[in-house]
Amino acid sequence: MFIDEVKIQVKGGDGGNGAVSFRREPFVPYGGPDGGDGGKGGDVILKADPGLNTLVDLQGKVHYRARNGKPGGSKKQHGADGQDMVILIPVGTEVYELEERTLLADLTEPGQEIIVACAGRGGRGNTHFATSINRTPRQAEPGEEGEFSTLRLELKLLADVGLLGYPNVGKSTLLSRLSRARPKIAPYPFTTLSPNLGIVKIEDWRSFVLADIPGLISGAHRGVGLGDRFLRHVERTRLLIHLLDGSDPGAVDSFYSLNKELQLYNPALIEKPQIIAVNKIDLAESREGFKQIKESLAAYSIFPVSALTGEGLSELVKEVAGQLSQLPLPEPKPVPVRKKYTISGTAPAFTIRKEEETYILSGRKIEKALVMADLETHRGLDAWRKTLNRMGVNKALLEKGVKEGDTVRIGEMEFEFQPENR
Repeated sequence: MFIDEVKIQVKGGDGGNGAVSFRREPFVPYGGPDGGDGGKGGDVILKADPGLNTLVDLQGKVHYRARNGKPGGSKKQHGADGQDMVILIPVGTEVYELEERTLLADLTEPGQEIIVACAGRGGRGNTHFATSINRTPRQAEPGEEGEFSTLRLELKLLADVGLLGYPNVGKSTLLSRLSRARPKIAPYPFTTLSPNLGIVKIEDWRSFVLADIPGLISGAHRGVGLGDRFLRHVERTRLLIHLLDGSDPGAVDSFYSLNKELQLYNPALIEKPQIIAVNKIDLAESREGFKQIKESLAAYSIFPVSALTGEGLSELVKEVAGQLSQLPLPEPKPVPVRKKYTISGTAPAFTIRKEEETYILSGRKIEKALVMADLETHRGLDAWRKTLNRMGVNKALLEKGVKEGDTVRIGEMEFEFQPENR
């Protein structure tokens, strides 16, 4: 089954909690804290695998979650890191963030990979909180939550040449004649329900990949037939073979009609070079039709062929190979590198907005600090207040006009504002 679009949800593993522990040994009266750090969670990674040509393996499963990190232990033992989850996808898959509708990556090279859900950092153990005035800290950080995201994966086949034409012009027959592909062939519309790929061999051990693009009829750009699903696969090709039925009196009109569908779907498609192949030349009426087509479309390279008998196919393949040798290869798109546990220095630590009588603080830095705070102990609360003061939150709130007793919200937490110096 050919599946070229799926939606999945991914979540990085949560970090392990830091440990609160104290060293106790005979004859060591002041052993001190020895709580270890929690391990980081695992990342969720998408990796392009050349052995796949469809997203069908992802259709039956929606949720993907990497392993959580283990908590820290005594004797400064570091918790084990969570295992990454690697999801294999076909080469040529575009990765979109569903909510923001942004393109995260276009994996066009075998082995390319991208982290789509970063792991949470492990919390620090109480060894990190010992000071000269607090030698027995009973405070440790909880692990950070892993990132969560909803993604849309869209596969665009990687082919050198796209084979276009209305139903029943002989695209599947031509593909089977030029390559070892064996698509379903039958004398009724929409025999081909999914794109088919074939490798066409040329002399000197060269070859190119030919894709049969099905479902193209008038209105395809709007979703009529199957065209809106498969027009995307034309976008990556470098050259198009436009197959016409020589026995069809309206073949020239069909040529312009299909090109209009390409332009309406994506204006860049009409700029791709096209070779016209007039099929069924073994029929007498097709030979007459070929003369008319050649006169009407004289600006194009036109070849009479017969997918049934093989007539003219060697000349067509030579022309395709010649034009491909002149066309530049598509440059691979770089995959963005996501730095773990770092926050862009250009992003503000927080922003403040007012909704009715509530002041809302938002921003990745301050929300991250909240997640890592221990709000269940007095020492943890004191550390959290110092963090807010160090980040300049109190000063910024006062500048915004907040008064004592006003409600302030950070994430899911609400509290009444109390100035530091009363």
